[in-house]
This record gives sequence, C-alpha cells and structure tokens, in this order.
Amino acid sequence: MKSLLFLALSVHLASAGSHFLQYLYTAVTPGINFPEFTVVGQVDGEQIGYYDSNIRKMISKTEWITKVDADAPDYWTRETQISQDHQATFKVNMATAMQRFNQTTGVHTVQWMYGCELHDDGTRRGYMQYGYDGEDFISLDLKTETWTAANAKAVITKQKWESEAWAAQVKNYLENSCTEWLHKYVGYGRSTLERKVSPEVSLFQKDSSSPVVCHATGFFPKAVMISLQKNGEDLHEDVELRETLPNQDGTFQKRSGLTVSPEELDKHNYTCIIQHSSLEKEVVLQFSARKVHHGGREESSDERLLSSCGRLFGKIFIVVAAVLLLFSL
Repeated sequence: MKSLLFLALSVHLASAGSHFLQYLYTAVTPGINFPEFTVVGQVDGEQIGYYDSNIRKMISKTEWITKVDADAPDYWTRETQISQDHQATFKVNMATAMQRFNQTTGVHTVQWMYGCELHDDGTRRGYMQYGYDGEDFISLDLKTETWTAANAKAVITKQKWESEAWAAQVKNYLENSCTEWLHKYVGYGRSTLERKVSPEVSLFQKDSSSPVVCHATGFFPKAVMISLQKNGEDLHEDVELRETLPNQDGTFQKRSGLTVSPEELDKHNYTCIIQHSSLEKEVVLQFSARKVHHGGREESSDERLLSSCGRLFGKIFIVVAAVLLLFSL
C-alpha cells in the first residue's frame, strides 16, 4: 500500500501524454484536530475542489476551474450536495467497519478512491477501491466486473455489492461520464496542466554516516524518474525512494536516498539520474560533488509537514467528482 492522509490506498498516476481525474474522500472518527469528513478533488495532481464537514460546501481551489460555471451554473451547488450525501453515508460506513472489526474506541479512518485516466491514444482507464485504517478493504476489478475483498471482514461487502450489481454501474460511469468530465476539465486548464517546469536538483548528506539524498523540486508535471547508479548500473538495495509530494506553488518534489559507506563512495562512481518531461536530456549528478552538512540539514517546514502527513495517512485515494454513488459497507 502507499500513503495518504489517514489511510493507505494505492496511488494511480497518469503517464506522460495522459490526464487523470481523482478525488479523495476521507472519514475520520471524532476527537482529533481534523475534520471528520473531507473531499479533495484533483486533475493531474492539481487541486480543483475541496469540501470538509466544517465548512459543508465544495469550494474551488484553482482559478481555471471556475470556467465550469459557464457550462454548468449549478456545478458547485451540485458538488456540495453530493459531498454532503457522501458525508452521511461515510458516517454509517465508519460505524459498520468498527463493528466488524470489533472496535469501540480509538482513531479510525475510512477512505474511498475512484478515478479515471484519458490517454492521448484515446484509451481510458478507471479504478475504484476502499480502505480502512490504512489498509486495503475492497476494490473493483473492471475487467471481470467483480469486487475483490482484501480481508475476511470485506467479504460481506463484496457479497452485498455483487448482489446489487454495483460493478456494472460503476464501470459505465468510470469509462464514460468520468472521462467526459476529465476532458472538460483539461480544456478549462490546459495552459496550466500542460505547462512544463524543470526541476531544481541537489545532492546532500547530513553527515558522513547518513544516507546520500538526491533531491528534485519545483517541477511540473508530476511524473519524474530518479534513479541511483553505481558504476553505471541501477541500484535497488539500500535505496529509499520517497513519494512525490506537492509544493505550495503547485509544483512537486521528490527525493531518493542511498545508504552507503564512505569507503564505497571513494571506491566506486555513484551517480543520481533525473528524468523529466521538461528536460531535453537527463540530469546526472555525481555523488562526489554532494554537499555534506556537518551538524545536520534541517528539513523545511513544508518537507516536515508533507512527510508527517504521508506517515500519518497512508496512500492517496483517488475519487471522481460529479457523480452520486452512495455505497454502504
């Protein structure tokens, strides 16, 4: 599984030459300093809408999405109503899940992810899954139109949803209505969504006994490849590749770390290779040119916040707007 704000669901990322629409629905038990229910909508990783149980309305998060008002004057009212309906359903689902897992107290989370991708060659892809407490719960197999239960507690849900023939309805939405909305969104924000911003790259090490970190930041779009090599061969052991994280300005950052002894660094040629669609050719950084911060390098407040959110929440779930699919577990 991966990471997200409370749960751990898998992240679906579109490749270069494609676009994706995703929403994240998260329900949390009361008692912590976080809204009990949130919805985050994104197109190609850029946030377009936000709802939570405190404000109880869907609000726009980027200027270009307001162009939807001309085509659908009731768009935000409708999105608000959909989110409020989901909020009520998620409250029931939380109680159901806690009962199945024999839980009466503690902090618990329910997440729902579904979304779609639209590729330049015309192909489309959809996906949907639920998670509970940072673990997969149930997911949809679009090819077979069946539900896959990730654990014994989810089998009841699988049987219920298959008896109600939910899969065919969801598949139709994901492969048609969802991609139609995605096409509209891309039209509204094309100049922003298809821009290319090159990464700023660096190599650093807190001290001689710490991992060497290759860091890229400030790039757009989100897709990036960071590989670490020893004498021209890709490394996989002792490598920690972090999730791609958003910056406050709408760009992204990513880092990869390698644990290696000073003796090995002196003996071999270690490099970091960064590939991004904004670059005419890959960037190659030599480990020998790294900066060693004696006394330690402090992470920025953004990095600390994003890192802690990743640890706390698990993986990002992707959900699609403009549809009212009320699933009870």
